[in-house]
Amino acid sequence: MANAKDRLEPPERLVRALGREGRGAREDEGGAADLRWLADLPGIAQEHLERWELTPDRVQTPGGRSSMVVLVRQSDGTPAALKLGLPDGAIAREHAALTHWNGRGAVRPLRADQDAGVLLLERLHGDVSLRSLADAKALLEAAATLQRLWVPPAEGHPFTGVADHTAALADVLRERRAEPWAADVRTLIDEALELREGLVADAGDPSPFLLHGDYHQGNVLAGDRSPWLAIGPRPLVGERAYDLAWLVRDRLDTLLAAPGAPAAARRRVAKLAESLDVDRDRLRGWTVFRAVDAGVRELSTGARPAGELLLEFAGLL
Repeated sequence: MANAKDRLEPPERLVRALGREGRGAREDEGGAADLRWLADLPGIAQEHLERWELTPDRVQTPGGRSSMVVLVRQSDGTPAALKLGLPDGAIAREHAALTHWNGRGAVRPLRADQDAGVLLLERLHGDVSLRSLADAKALLEAAATLQRLWVPPAEGHPFTGVADHTAALADVLRERRAEPWAADVRTLIDEALELREGLVADAGDPSPFLLHGDYHQGNVLAGDRSPWLAIGPRPLVGERAYDLAWLVRDRLDTLLAAPGAPAAARRRVAKLAESLDVDRDRLRGWTVFRAVDAGVRELSTGARPAGELLLEFAGLL
């Protein structure tokens, strides 16, 4: 393991994501802390390899935008995945959700160092997500897996509610609305904010569910003990329609490039709502709000093509 640290450099996608935020949207102490963490990441990984007696295979690429995953083997040769995330509390919440699910529909946690933002997870097939399937089949499998995750949260859980989470997003969205670069999308921003106000005025579901929070086809991987398992939750508690929004948005490039894109987007909303017994209008509303929020955030960091694609999609709905 003497040369393991040489193989623990962060993947380029993570470097670009944190570098862009540090220079653009987050030119503050938070952004600077992210960049310091990025520089320290090989050392943090090496420390946990030694502490937990792990042998690294390779860093998973292209990886995510807020964490690094190292494919490893435990002391008995069992494969696993070492996930290192920003020490901002997100990994602790992820661990709480994964522990509550206990492998039902989601990757199983093996060990955790919550203060350092490090998890040891069972190894899935990281190169095989639901996006490897035809879209219709992928949506069916995604819906079936998501149903297994929708359970009541544990008493005393640490998760934020959808209303509070989206209130913070809405505050930032209002601030960005005033920027000169947002002039062309202010009408769409206003509609998204109005939709959110109506949605949070009524809870939707009679009782809150534990939600994945970032559920899309790319976050569902092939497994050995189960065909498909979810990874990377950003858990919240609230109504199920919020959790479905990113499934509506999946494969956005293909959806928008096809003839009849508006009708296809509305059909996807209707199909997912019906298959999971979710109100269609609420699903549409949350999809619009989340797409506008994500699109405006992309514009704010200079990622105009990605932002415009999301806003075009929101406009279709």
